[in-house]
Amino acid sequence: MSADAGGVPDPLGFPDPGPARFGSVGEIRERLRETGYLADDAIAGVVHLADRLAKPVLVEGPAGTGKTELAKSVARVTGSRLIRLQCYEGLDESKALYEWNYKKQLLRIQAQRVAGPDADAGAGADARSAEAAGEGRGASWRELEEDIFSEEFLLTRPLLEAIRSPDPVVLLVDEVDRVELETEALLLEILSEYQVSIPELGTVRAQRIPLVFLTSNNTRELSEALKRRCLYLHLDYPTLERERDIVRTRVPGITEELADQVARIVRSLRTLELKKHPSVSETLDWARTLVVLGIESIDAEQAKDTLHVLLKYRSDLDRAAKELALVDDKH
Repeated sequence: MSADAGGVPDPLGFPDPGPARFGSVGEIRERLRETGYLADDAIAGVVHLADRLAKPVLVEGPAGTGKTELAKSVARVTGSRLIRLQCYEGLDESKALYEWNYKKQLLRIQAQRVAGPDADAGAGADARSAEAAGEGRGASWRELEEDIFSEEFLLTRPLLEAIRSPDPVVLLVDEVDRVELETEALLLEILSEYQVSIPELGTVRAQRIPLVFLTSNNTRELSEALKRRCLYLHLDYPTLERERDIVRTRVPGITEELADQVARIVRSLRTLELKKHPSVSETLDWARTLVVLGIESIDAEQAKDTLHVLLKYRSDLDRAAKELALVDDKH
């Protein structure tokens, strides 16, 4: 593999961002809507800039507000391959970037040893000197080393896979706030140059820059360096109107009245002091549950009976049930 294997850089040494994926902010909104993702101007604007400027997007906000779904939807509308790196505590370079297939390398070395005696016997028949035999063994080892550190034994992980892909890629680095600072530094290095140095193979450069989304649930502060490298987008819980539209779009068969009720109840629950506020994905699960149960207009009792789909802590369920009882009494 050559020193520049995996891509062709431009004369300035930076990969080609490729043709623009979108023509305008309005086009992005419309195309995302076709996939069921309702983007406002802020979301569509950041995606548009990420496409034109070839910069990663850092999407922060509470869990379940559509951060991951944004990356998936962009991949769908652009026909790009989605490559996902799910972050977790302890994620290191071998799981994020690449590692060597040590078991396969060991098998190859053992196979070479088994073949060794026959080769030595042949060498003895030719009456080669001990010095020549030693040189032969040295050459054989060099050949073996080149063999076991070749493409055949390389295990590519999401980051390297995204960089090497000749096809359009959307790279999703999900929950980046879960990784340690060392892995965050690795991400920063790769996203700055879109290239990876593999000592045994050389430098792998991106053929074209992937569209990159990094999501964070704000469990810790990310480094200023990483933030500077990215465009920033904050996704909070949607407004009442937008959540109602999301429910109507993503839940087939729901009535307008039920969609409005679901959005209003969820919005009121988010004003309570709960361990975990209901996410948009949980709102959709609850709406689908109500449709499956044949409910077209929900009352307080039906809401309390199905709250376990929306809330996942006993204390939250009790507090929400009391709130719904109060609302019911007022009516």
